[in-house]
Amino acid sequence: MILAAGRGERMRPLTDTLPKPLLRVGNKALIEYQLESLARVGFADIVINHAHLGHMIEAALGNGDRYGVNIRYSREPVALETAGGIAQALPFLRHERENRGGQPFLAVNADIYCEIDFSSLLPVLRHMQASLDGDLAHLVLVDNPRHHPEGDFTLDSGRVALSGKNNLTFSGIGVYQPKLFADIVPGSLAKLAPLLRQAISSGKVSGQHYQGVWIDVGTPERLQLIDSRLKHTY
Repeated sequence: MILAAGRGERMRPLTDTLPKPLLRVGNKALIEYQLESLARVGFADIVINHAHLGHMIEAALGNGDRYGVNIRYSREPVALETAGGIAQALPFLRHERENRGGQPFLAVNADIYCEIDFSSLLPVLRHMQASLDGDLAHLVLVDNPRHHPEGDFTLDSGRVALSGKNNLTFSGIGVYQPKLFADIVPGSLAKLAPLLRQAISSGKVSGQHYQGVWIDVGTPERLQLIDSRLKHTY
């Protein structure tokens, strides 16, 4: 799932007329890099949620054919926050033949640029699929950026803790069991952080430290930074 329903307030006025995932960096829309990276390692079925100017996302990406994927859209009349958006989209994330409440899935924020190899998460997905009563989530953590120096969580021997000596920042990339969102009423607003903190406190969250290129494209300045980097590279 690609989470693309945010309004992008800090990116205004750019996002007044264009949804944030369609802002261009290098020679592509931001969300296209993620679609191509996911397709490259075999992810074939992708759900994208949207709210603000969502029809433009659907018009730009279509059914995903040209990226080698099948895209379905979870439409939100108003942005439901991360956990609310995922809960709303759960029916799209279930295979038609499933009867156990769904399989674990990968979710990625649309407003990041990241060069992670998503194949590194395939073993995690397989492990969580085989252990449906095990971890509720697996988080990709990154070094703290300048705009978030305090970080979010600590990683200790592959387990995520709420605090410790060396905090890291949640990248916006995670693998989740559907039951993490079981108590959220579809259509309601709900943040992800409280669910993660509860699961971490219960010892139900694993994680990994990604040290490659990752940028939270949250401001026009950071958008320009990654745009310049990509144009210089290519």
